[in-house]
Amino acid sequence: MALQFSSACNFALSHRKGERIRAVASDKVKIQEDNLVKLGGSDLKLTKLGIGAWSWGDTSYWNEFEWDDRKMKACKNAFDASIDSGITWFDTAEVYGSRFSFGAINSETLLGRFIKERKQKHPEDEIAVATKFAALPWRLGRQSVLSALKDSLSRLELDSVELYQLHWPGIWGNEGYIDGLGDAVEEGLVKAVGVSNYSEKRLREAYKQLKKRGIPLASNQVNYSLIYRLPEENGVKATCDELGISLIAYSPIAQGVLTGKYTPQNIPTGPRGNIYTAEFLTELQPLLNRIKEIGQNYNKTPTQVALNWLIAQDNVIPIPGAKNAEQAKEFGGALGWSLTSDEVNELRDLASKSKPVIGFPVEKL
Repeated sequence: MALQFSSACNFALSHRKGERIRAVASDKVKIQEDNLVKLGGSDLKLTKLGIGAWSWGDTSYWNEFEWDDRKMKACKNAFDASIDSGITWFDTAEVYGSRFSFGAINSETLLGRFIKERKQKHPEDEIAVATKFAALPWRLGRQSVLSALKDSLSRLELDSVELYQLHWPGIWGNEGYIDGLGDAVEEGLVKAVGVSNYSEKRLREAYKQLKKRGIPLASNQVNYSLIYRLPEENGVKATCDELGISLIAYSPIAQGVLTGKYTPQNIPTGPRGNIYTAEFLTELQPLLNRIKEIGQNYNKTPTQVALNWLIAQDNVIPIPGAKNAEQAKEFGGALGWSLTSDEVNELRDLASKSKPVIGFPVEKL
């Protein structure tokens, strides 16, 4: 029902409304500042948690090998809900959803479309994008990096991205790839550069090569979660800490296993079922039960506890994958609170009692 107010009432209500809006805006800025972290030695600041877009458009590993408008709308809702929850950067790659990887539609294309639509409604939103170069054997030299980056920018419909990464170490030609990253910074196409799936030795080499040009190696993106702690064991985490390189953790909730959704009677579908078997999930139950118990003390979900555990490791930025709005909103609840050091250590001890899971083979290249 429409209500009529006097001009005096209108003024008073408008004044109070304006005060509320300013207060909300002020709180939002404060929350965002509290949840920002500097990426390595670069000038780039990102939220302490990002969103992985590996599943967007993919039909080779995710989405039950099918893609339709319903799933695309769910991804768009995940994108919007992430930003509304205070998570404003997204990690994609040229191979995600691409025909090369037997996908339905490139994740970069979807992300670019979502950003464009969001900006039309909310031009004030600041959205950061990270994408990756595929070190395919036939790609040689620094120019291949620039060429691939420009193709990615075309799909994203952007002039530049915040972070460009080498997706995995090449069989050969890695020095040329690192040179290409440096060229991308100098040409203003990226604000920061990083690598992914790099061992300690390769990490040090890349860091040294870029340092000669005065360019920081900002990040190394690796598989890292409570039940996959190889970066702690192979020197990668320690090297990142030593050199001031941010560690970006992909699969931070172990592709959904740490959410508590899966049980020995209900294992993940598709290829994940070959990794997270009924036997493995049986061994994992004491850890999953304790995660749930700790979460209840904070009014948090197991997912939020698992993500907060990673954030507690310092110099770690988790990037869980969001396929719908509900997941994105839940991820936002991992920010703004902290597990105690005793809880962090207890969960690590419990996780150590289960059998290690298989990681991405390129880590050992």
